[in-house]
Amino acid sequence: QVQLVESGGGLVQAGDSLRLSCAPSGRTFGRYAMGWFRQAPGKEREFVATINWSGGRIYYADSVKGRFTISRDNAKNTVYLQMNSLKPEDTAVYYCAARNGLESRMGGLYDYWGQGTQVTVSS
Repeated sequence: QVQLVESGGGLVQAGDSLRLSCAPSGRTFGRYAMGWFRQAPGKEREFVATINWSGGRIYYADSVKGRFTISRDNAKNTVYLQMNSLKPEDTAVYYCAARNGLESRMGGLYDYWGQGTQVTVSS
């Protein structure tokens, strides 16, 4: 069974940083595009960032551009989301997703999802 396991969430203050990690189990995701999405209470899931299999193509949501950085280490089979200058509006459950195809902003195109990790930013 394929699973994506996120870690690194927590409670921080505005302006702080966090680094989320996503490590798949059950298979190697070296050739998969990976994405991060988030869902705040009462809101729909939204795209945060995506990266292609080699790390050569990366896209961000406008709301996080310049503050968040997605990266991957295929040797460790892990994808990261470095989040700096966090704001209260970044509070959400963050999900990692994998797609056997091109990177995408559309969550519906992803094949595998993690359980999510909570990020709470206090003002």
